[in-house]
Amino acid sequence: MEIRLDRRSVERVEDTPLVSGRGCFADDRGERPGTAHAAVLRTPHAHAEIVSIDATAAHSMPEVVAVLTGEDVAAWTRPFIAGVKQPTRHYALAVDRVRYVGEPVAVVVARDRYTAEDALDRIEVEYREFDSVIDPVAAAAASAPVAPLLHPEVGSNVVSDRHFRYGDPDIAFATADHRVEISVRYPRNACTPVEGFVVVAEHLGEDGYDVLSNFQGPFSLHPVMARTLGVPGSRLRLRSPRDSGGSFGVKQAIFPCIVAMCLASRKAGCPVKWVEDRLEHLVAATSATNRVTTLEAAVTNDGTVTALRWDQLDDCGAYLRAPEPASLYRTHGHMTGPYRIRNLEIRNRVVLTNKTPTGLNRGFGGPQVYFALERLMHRIANTLGLDPLDVIRRNLVPKEAFPYRAASGSLLDSGDYTTALDIATGDGRLARLRARRDAARAEGRRFGLGFAAVVEPSISNMGYITMALTPEERERAGPKDGAAACATVAIDPIGSITVQADSVPQGQGHRTVLAQVVADVLGVGLDDITVNVELDTQKDPWSIAAGNYSSRFSGAVAGAAHLAAMKLRGRLARIATTHLNVSPEALEFGGGRIFAADNPENAVPLRRAAGIAHWSPGSLPEHAEPGLRETVFWSTPGLEPPDAEDRVNSSGAYGFIFDMCGVEVDDTGRVRIDEYVTMHDAGKRLNPALVDGQIRGGFAHGVGAALYEELAYASDGSFLSGTFADYLVPTACEVPVPTILHMETPSPFTPLGAKGVGEGNTMSTPVCLANAVADALGIDDVELPMTPAKVASWFAGEEPPPGQCPQEREEPPPESE
Repeated sequence: MEIRLDRRSVERVEDTPLVSGRGCFADDRGERPGTAHAAVLRTPHAHAEIVSIDATAAHSMPEVVAVLTGEDVAAWTRPFIAGVKQPTRHYALAVDRVRYVGEPVAVVVARDRYTAEDALDRIEVEYREFDSVIDPVAAAAASAPVAPLLHPEVGSNVVSDRHFRYGDPDIAFATADHRVEISVRYPRNACTPVEGFVVVAEHLGEDGYDVLSNFQGPFSLHPVMARTLGVPGSRLRLRSPRDSGGSFGVKQAIFPCIVAMCLASRKAGCPVKWVEDRLEHLVAATSATNRVTTLEAAVTNDGTVTALRWDQLDDCGAYLRAPEPASLYRTHGHMTGPYRIRNLEIRNRVVLTNKTPTGLNRGFGGPQVYFALERLMHRIANTLGLDPLDVIRRNLVPKEAFPYRAASGSLLDSGDYTTALDIATGDGRLARLRARRDAARAEGRRFGLGFAAVVEPSISNMGYITMALTPEERERAGPKDGAAACATVAIDPIGSITVQADSVPQGQGHRTVLAQVVADVLGVGLDDITVNVELDTQKDPWSIAAGNYSSRFSGAVAGAAHLAAMKLRGRLARIATTHLNVSPEALEFGGGRIFAADNPENAVPLRRAAGIAHWSPGSLPEHAEPGLRETVFWSTPGLEPPDAEDRVNSSGAYGFIFDMCGVEVDDTGRVRIDEYVTMHDAGKRLNPALVDGQIRGGFAHGVGAALYEELAYASDGSFLSGTFADYLVPTACEVPVPTILHMETPSPFTPLGAKGVGEGNTMSTPVCLANAVADALGIDDVELPMTPAKVASWFAGEEPPPGQCPQEREEPPPESE
């Protein structure tokens, strides 16, 4: 039975508590009597041996309860498991050696946070410093000068090096009319949520640990934590609060902190609470990977790309922390982007450097890939003297090819990419941009246009990360695949409806959409439904794919809620038939009633039918079960393990984005966005207003990555971006309002035809703006972030060294007499 979706832009049910001061975040939850507070001692060195730790003075403070060190951690836990088979030992605290500035060395537990912070200054740590390596190319170099090794037992800073071939790239390159190559570097950045990490942990003796945390998933990290702590998964109870102050992927990286606070509670003998501060978050939480990419294309005279050759070097920081190397492999199945390219060669290397370990960050992996790919498409156009838009259009996967199997395995589910381009550039939008460009250039101003076409993946296949392993290693480890989502819908004895889901939202409006989806199925109002998205691993259904990441909500979680509601609808219809003398198939739901489709007056209130299942189970129809609760686990079809030829369908659904923009660069190097148009096909939009909100948020992050944000390090590994004065985050004043356009090609693989949305502009916006700046300045190479000083150097030359005036630099040396 097909249910009509009422896809209205209803107001969020989450907002009234939030704007009236009744939000319930992790730090708002009441603490048990006797709860102590933790502070973390972090190393100031990028690379050093820990010679000794003396916490005697800290212990002597009256309010200090305990001090946890690496010695305790090594005795009580195993190292975290990693995504590659290498002997890299990563613990919740540094053991023997520190490898990045900010790595935790000790945890002080005291009766209040003030004392804990003061006690950090009483701990004496003796270090023996080593040389550090920050540049990934230098870290990966096999020839002299050889970089210092972060993990000597590995024998190299490159912990994974895999080669892949699809089709016949050698023949394609040998017969190509042109070979066009580009080399780019994508910098480190992070999404900086308003709320940092929060953990409240309690050791329960033989019963394990109880943890409240704003961890966002993926819950595949739950068994990682349980294994490290040496307890069965059932004895690591992990609970999430109702509200969370943003994440954008970042709060995945809280899991080592959870382990550390569990151990701190074990040593202190009481519950322990830790709230991360902003400096800690910037220096030591996580970030996107910085990546060095060389990408070459085989191209015909008309701009058709026949093959791509990728060489990617991904810098994951000091440790390969789970779920890395996810950033490198999330897009592996569609490394040809939205283009029909059948020949493909890829080399993927993971390198470790003396920087903070990386993890999930909005769009993870996508910004790095598309910065290279879409810069290459513009380079092809410039090399061949073609219009970049024509090169993009000529290579797009055609409408009739969907579902389209990409060369490396992704099954692009639906789309009409050419029509999306036509809509975006239509209604005079492109013509107006070109007219403004021509007028500006006639006046001597620097004005350029940029374009970007992006496939936005959603609902990650849990098996794609195993692409870092060889087929033989994967076979020994056993299959990994799928992307299970879970939702429960229940009706109580008086007809009230409750929805639970495993999405662990971080502010996106999941409760609103879940209420809409279930209300549509059961024919009730949003006020009749209560949605609970707090997750408790000891009592709620969940899977390793649970969590808030990879844009899985619309396609998978909301789809699971729809399926659970449909099951309840079927049971209610069977109950109602005994009162209405109508077959279940002839019944409709609406206005809180169940009624005959051909006679709406023949009806029973939904609450009455629901009450029978609770109050009078003996009068239920034959084979009907008492109670009304349905839980559905649903996994996207077609998400199989990587095959023996290293092909993988890395996501369950794939949206499409086409962006175009005009920018002007002034004499100081400042980039002004004149106009920005972003076209989205995310399948069916369940709540259009929330979709647009997600797009605007992704766009803001994309603008930040393009023009402002970089987690910078000095050559000795010192961290240079420890405040928002150093790490520049754009505000509402710096982010223009984009023109958002939509089309819908529903996914045939998700229950509601929806795809993910919200990450795409972090992939498309940085490179679209970079292409526009390159066009404005008439240059081949640009790098992010495009700060005024950097941009000015591209057309006016480098600034003189400090203390030297420009005229002193330009003045010729005096002639000798």
